[in-house]
Amino acid sequence: MSPVDPVQLTADLVRCPSVTPTEGGALVLLEKLLSEAGFECTRVDRGETANLFARWGTKGHAKTFGFNGHTDVVPIGDAAAWKFDPFGAEVVDGTMYGRGTTDMKSGVAAFAAAAIDHVRDTPPDGALILAITGDEEGPALDGTIALLEWMDAQNEQMSVCLVGEPTCPDEMGDMMKIGRRGSLTAWFTVTGKQGHAAYPHRANNPLPAIARLVDRIASHELDQGSDHFDPSTIAVVTIDTGNPATNVIPAAATAAVNIRFNDLHSGETVSDWLRAEAAEISKAFDIDVSVDIKISGESFITPPGALSDMVAAAVQAETNRVPTLSTSGGTSDARFVKDHCPVVEFGLVGKSMHQVDEHVEIAHIHQLKTIYARILRDYFA
Repeated sequence: MSPVDPVQLTADLVRCPSVTPTEGGALVLLEKLLSEAGFECTRVDRGETANLFARWGTKGHAKTFGFNGHTDVVPIGDAAAWKFDPFGAEVVDGTMYGRGTTDMKSGVAAFAAAAIDHVRDTPPDGALILAITGDEEGPALDGTIALLEWMDAQNEQMSVCLVGEPTCPDEMGDMMKIGRRGSLTAWFTVTGKQGHAAYPHRANNPLPAIARLVDRIASHELDQGSDHFDPSTIAVVTIDTGNPATNVIPAAATAAVNIRFNDLHSGETVSDWLRAEAAEISKAFDIDVSVDIKISGESFITPPGALSDMVAAAVQAETNRVPTLSTSGGTSDARFVKDHCPVVEFGLVGKSMHQVDEHVEIAHIHQLKTIYARILRDYFA
């Protein structure tokens, strides 16, 4: 049997229109391919979300390597803005175009191809698990979380895990992730009393209060960074009142902030600070301020050691670059996997992810498969 072509597999996956939460045929395709290669496959669907668990080898083996990734993609946006068919996987001058080519169907194709070839050519004394979700780009409540909960109930365990998200900012091999910042979004609603702009004493204007609140939050320095993390960031993402009239003081105003916090904080401590700020404004302006907070994930780090050393060595061997160990960027499903086993992330250059005419260099897909194959050889050596 010839080696699995990760480029052809990427193209096949891209042609599956799997915009969250639609499965689009991507997991059906992978289940067939992996089953034929001897993997025991189980669909772990929950709600509208399709998920796939695949294991080769003995259940519960003490040496079980896991890959995690997703086949769902973000919407294409304005179809007229695309030069190439978003689901066509067209190849021009050594580059494949299409939604998911970078984030992250090529990553899934590369680790699936590497895993299939490895167990066929050098069956290891151990087990290989692929945990692939259709809900990473959406709410992520029924994706990798559902897979991990099902695995726990079935006594399925990964010893270590590699998430195949794009991690390289500029060149193949220049960065891997050993952790991620935490993320939360807070929505504030200031409710006053509507009135005539000429008689402000008869109203209670929410706008000065929300402006002061937003300024206090945005100008606050949470920290100056830690050993493995950059300083936490605060971004004001919206301020709204919905008032088209210049002679009316509105009754209410809203604002939202997104905070990416490092390991000096938790979602709870940041939330407590935000609620305290809201309470101060409420008292100072004698106005009602409500707060709604959603914590998307806590910060985490897999301390540099055997796992990161092995991945970094494989990356260096195949790219001649020593990857920076980073905790930058947004969130990923590694934030869930970290509660199951040690986890790191390595994948493609992510410059075009979520963009119009998202694309990947064909050579990089082959290179990524080679890196994953080397990692498997080293792990099971």
